[in-house]
Amino acid sequence: MSPLDRLRARVAEHPSNTWAREAGWEPLIVGTANARILILSQAPGRLAQASGIAFDDPSGRLLRTWMGVTDEEFWNPDLVAVLPMDAYFPGKGTSGDKPPRRDFAPRWHPLFLEQFAAVRLTIVIGGYAQRRYLGSADVTANVRAAESFRPMFPIVHPSPLARGWRSRNPWFIEEKVPHLRRLVGDALGRPQATVKTTSTSTGLSSGSTGTPTAERA
Repeated sequence: MSPLDRLRARVAEHPSNTWAREAGWEPLIVGTANARILILSQAPGRLAQASGIAFDDPSGRLLRTWMGVTDEEFWNPDLVAVLPMDAYFPGKGTSGDKPPRRDFAPRWHPLFLEQFAAVRLTIVIGGYAQRRYLGSADVTANVRAAESFRPMFPIVHPSPLARGWRSRNPWFIEEKVPHLRRLVGDALGRPQATVKTTSTSTGLSSGSTGTPTAERA
């Protein structure tokens, strides 16, 4: 059993997660020590938790489009690691899912981050992860200044609930998504090509196509 497998087992067995274990849920923390890209995300959605596969839902499909990766690449743990702010679906709230539990990331993230030493690019998704790792939950400001945070790269959450934000901020698809694709390609060691974009709020047209420290909260 690898150190990461042992850590995942510790998460599953921890008393604070008894409720999830009794529901038959596994912690959706993905990746091996070889992973090139790390995704710091919010928490698994209902569909992903039910399938046991991170980002196995509409949000994940859009995220893979933005990254310019195939399903096979995204779910290859030697390429992409996923470390959410909570490893379990937190339940439904009045608008979208409930927030991730506040104590999960401080307790577990430092231990996992030590194991992701090969990461070349860290994608920081949404306000909860950005508050912890960038010091601000202002998603619009963070995403506008995305290049200044490298090797981290903040993006808006790909949830359908953020469709309005994407409509109001077309520069994200036009400017930031092509840059994200280039960074992903670099991290995976791919040759680069020109990316053609559209001004839609959902993704790109069919054109050609660093690990943070735990204390930066």
